[in-house]
Amino acid sequence: MNIAVAQSGGPTCAINASLVGVFKESLKESSIDAIFGSVNGIEGIINDNLVDLKNIILSNEDIELLRQTPSTVLGSCRYKLKDWEEDDTVYQKIVNCFKRRQIGAFFYIGGNDSMDTVKKLSEYTKQIGMDIKIIGIPKTIDNDLCVTDHSPGFGSAAKYVAATMQEIIRDSSVYSMPSVTIVEIMGRHAGWLTASSVVLHTNIETAPHLIYVPECEFSIESFLHDVENEMAKHKAVIVAISEGIEISEESSSFQSGVVDSFGHKYLSGIGKYLENVVRSKIGCKVRSIELNVMQRCSSHICSKTDIDESEQIGAAGVRCALKGETGKVMVFKRVNDMPYMVTIDSVDANKIANFEKYLPENYISPAKNNITNEAINYFMPLIQGELNIVMENGLPKHFTIKESVLK
Repeated sequence: MNIAVAQSGGPTCAINASLVGVFKESLKESSIDAIFGSVNGIEGIINDNLVDLKNIILSNEDIELLRQTPSTVLGSCRYKLKDWEEDDTVYQKIVNCFKRRQIGAFFYIGGNDSMDTVKKLSEYTKQIGMDIKIIGIPKTIDNDLCVTDHSPGFGSAAKYVAATMQEIIRDSSVYSMPSVTIVEIMGRHAGWLTASSVVLHTNIETAPHLIYVPECEFSIESFLHDVENEMAKHKAVIVAISEGIEISEESSSFQSGVVDSFGHKYLSGIGKYLENVVRSKIGCKVRSIELNVMQRCSSHICSKTDIDESEQIGAAGVRCALKGETGKVMVFKRVNDMPYMVTIDSVDANKIANFEKYLPENYISPAKNNITNEAINYFMPLIQGELNIVMENGLPKHFTIKESVLK
């Protein structure tokens, strides 16, 4: 049989490592012939736009370079499949592509919305009696996928956030005048990435002094009170805040209100809004920094643990399909914090798709403005280790596919 693999959703530092895991594990199996890459996620299957990865990834050097290259080398999409019971037109196109290409297993690397595709597609193929294995391989810097202990891509993003925050601390501490720096970090409904900045406290940093996550109600009045309290103790106050923090409707004009195909609002701007609030109400030197897409694809300071595990979970997905499973998502099960140990298992996609995992209550301080030390043991193992990044002309070298090949 042939197989196909696709990448979907927001880019991460580790999603190509999972692609490598699928590719390398498939090379070991005599039952697998062609290894197709679907261009731009499920859209490539719908439009029959596939590339033969054996003609693109040609050497061990290519494999290693791809493994440490950020973003989605095959391109991505945010395509929402309709319920097949209402309209199966697109599903018929997908099935026709699978049949024409003799694809016996399809691996979808992505986040929550991608697992929704895995769920629907596996249900449809079962309904029509098609023998194909549909497997989800998780990724998201948001770390909000249920069941799995953590998601590939999160560890590297957390490492980037903490390292960048540490540099912001150094920068903000040089002047004698009091200041406030507000760092806006990705996280729609779950504050895992923002909360991970607490790992700086293990390096005897007092900052970030305040951490706000979407799991808690947010009050401008309480925020200003918190900032003033911290200014009484520290010359330079550093605030970490999730982009998904909700404030009153009257103050939400800083967000566009535009939504994607899954109904998710495009977020950003809370940092700049609060910068103006602090400047107006407190009157001190203040600036906001939006980390934006840099936290997704910053491979030069990626976590080796994250990259290694991302490859491993991709390989495990292939083994899962070869055992005859379908409609499954691969997950990490944590065995121990110190020494850190995880196992990889599979669960039904309907237990993950369209659900979100939030920060546990014991990770959030009673005042709802910081993260407790109990969270540190969870975060620390995920940011460990560094890769020997391949460099070219003083810059990280990336594996890319020519645009003409992907058309």
